[in-house]
Amino acid sequence: MQLWLAVKIYANLKHMNIHSDNIKTPELEYHVVGMDCANCAKKIENLLEKTPGASHAKVNFTTETLRVVLDEKLTPRSKLEANLKALGYPSTLKVDVELAHDAQDHNAAGHVHAPEENTAWYATRASKLVFLTGGLLLAAWLFGSLASDLAVYGYIAATVVGAIPLARRAWAATRFGNPFTIETLVSVAAIGAIGIGEAPEAAVVVFFFMIGEWLEGISAGRARAGIKALAALTPKTALLIHSGGQGAHAAEHTDEIPAERLKVGQLVLVQPGSRVPCDGIIETGFSSLDDSPVTGESMPVNKQVGDSVFAGSINGDSALKVRVTKAASDNTIARIIKLVEEAQDGKGNTARFIDRFSQMWTPAVLLVSSLVAILPPLFGAGTWNEWIYKGVSLLLIGCPCALVLSVPAAITSGLSSGARRGLLIKGGAALENVGSVTMIAFDKTGTLTAGKPVVIDVFTFGLEQSEMLRLAAGVEQSSSHPLAKAILEHTKAQGIAAPTSTEARAIQGKAAIATVDNRVFAVGSPKYASELAPLETGLQTQIMALENSGKTVVVLLEGSVALGIIAIRDEPRPDAKQAMLQLKAMGILSIMLTGDNARTGQAIADGLGLEVKAELMPEDKLELMTQYATNHKIAFVGDGINDAPALAKADVGIAMGSGTDVALETADAAILRSNLTGVVDLVQLSRAVMGNIRQNIGFALGLKAIFLVTTLFGYTTLWMAILADTGATAIVTANALRLLAFKPTRGEK
Repeated sequence: MQLWLAVKIYANLKHMNIHSDNIKTPELEYHVVGMDCANCAKKIENLLEKTPGASHAKVNFTTETLRVVLDEKLTPRSKLEANLKALGYPSTLKVDVELAHDAQDHNAAGHVHAPEENTAWYATRASKLVFLTGGLLLAAWLFGSLASDLAVYGYIAATVVGAIPLARRAWAATRFGNPFTIETLVSVAAIGAIGIGEAPEAAVVVFFFMIGEWLEGISAGRARAGIKALAALTPKTALLIHSGGQGAHAAEHTDEIPAERLKVGQLVLVQPGSRVPCDGIIETGFSSLDDSPVTGESMPVNKQVGDSVFAGSINGDSALKVRVTKAASDNTIARIIKLVEEAQDGKGNTARFIDRFSQMWTPAVLLVSSLVAILPPLFGAGTWNEWIYKGVSLLLIGCPCALVLSVPAAITSGLSSGARRGLLIKGGAALENVGSVTMIAFDKTGTLTAGKPVVIDVFTFGLEQSEMLRLAAGVEQSSSHPLAKAILEHTKAQGIAAPTSTEARAIQGKAAIATVDNRVFAVGSPKYASELAPLETGLQTQIMALENSGKTVVVLLEGSVALGIIAIRDEPRPDAKQAMLQLKAMGILSIMLTGDNARTGQAIADGLGLEVKAELMPEDKLELMTQYATNHKIAFVGDGINDAPALAKADVGIAMGSGTDVALETADAAILRSNLTGVVDLVQLSRAVMGNIRQNIGFALGLKAIFLVTTLFGYTTLWMAILADTGATAIVTANALRLLAFKPTRGEK
């Protein structure tokens, strides 16, 4: 028994040690130089898959970053860094993530290295190599006009200088289990061309390929510049408010601190004309804020005490005191950047298909090229040089650069364009899916409506309207109910001061009661009023008519006598009807799913031209979503905690930016402007991206097909073959960059 206990204790301790070791395994973040396309990222992923101790790798070519959990007992980080460099991607350790967190917690330095500052485009390694190879190529051509015998050596020198880095990368990729790379194709083609006495064309092939890579780098740099521009929206410093002294003699002063050090709950001063340093709530002041850098909203928005503000917004003409609600790492700008940086995650069907296709494409090209070079001369159908030349040309035509780039270039541009317009999309899969939805289900409150009830109608019986409102405000002034707030705001807007009330109390779900001017009044539901005394037939008819129009009615009572009624409604958003018309014109069916009562739901739906399902619990919405999904590709738009299940169930979940954190985290996309035309913009952006992808794929494959035929018939030279791929890459890149200028259309079509 004691032996068994000892063994058991040892096993538990061993398990704890293993678990402890796993916890201590650091997550490293690298800045990877030269990772400019999806193909580059794929090579690094293949390397990491074959690296012992490497796990949870996230490779992002848009930001040139690599995050990986590395067990250095199996592979030291120095070995990983050497392998990355051999593959052609020298890397600098940016952050040891675990230690960086510890450093922040303990105010220590941590193991943190900043990547090198951006180098001018003409001073990069790729640029220098292009200039050197181009110079040698030009020199060889000049030699050819003076002494043709010497020119060949110049062309060989240009080929060797340009091809050596490619050959090294090809060999490294082969060692790490990925022999079929673009570098392999070009290296083999260059060697083959020199072998058959075509040194000038070999040099041109290498030079054009390097230009193609160079253009890819410039394109990726533009995408990265867009992300850095987002980061620059948040000011580097903030004016932190400190209180000094106590009571009436308390004085405030401000300290300028780094914005990244702001903590939730602190109070900051935002001067007129300056950017808001944090997400927060206005505690003091009223001002007009320009939210366009964050949400894309073109017009300034008036905001007052209690309203939310975004980090990066520009304050208007009045100072504000803002209470911090989100840490710098979790504010709106940070979340936008995170979503854009994770553009590769959640690949759509098209991207996954291209990935699989490209993995089979390169070995197939090598096989076909070899057969073309060997079989015809073997059977006496021509000379060896003639068919080897054609085989080498096919190798170059088969380079999948443009094809591999066609999807991620368009997706990245689309995500960046959407982010600038307040459309946050969580990766390529969501961006691809939203354009193909055939049905969109909308929650009502806070989505189709503003989520803020307002007083619509006031009727009095024997009192002046101003007096009736004054008494109702007196009863409701201590209540936090949304209907009470609507009455108080309406009364304030009318310039009516709420009187002092005493003995305030509430009857849950029925009424608020208080003593005003030494008289007891109640503001309650019609049902509560009818419980006290039967309502007159005319009053019942009036209340029913108001409720049928989607309004909530409350009755001001003194005892059991009705003194007046107030009709309140959560009005549809101003742009809701336009958005519904646009979606209909785009062939998308819209429906409202709401937990509100049937009459209110029907009234709102009728005004917007929607079908409606009302009085739904969250599980009812989920069941309906399952039913609709059998015949439709469906999106759900919502903003509340109770919408989270439906958001998760939908093919695409879209959260309104004013919604809860749960909704925002569950959804596949979010609309920061809280504007329903944003849903239309999202669909249009998706369709534009998918159209761009189809154009890219069609052009890449079409150009290759044309050059395949011309090569077999002997019309294509080596430099034309590589130009086909390089040119296609440049055109695909330029076409994808057009999406950065995407502008949604307005109107019913």
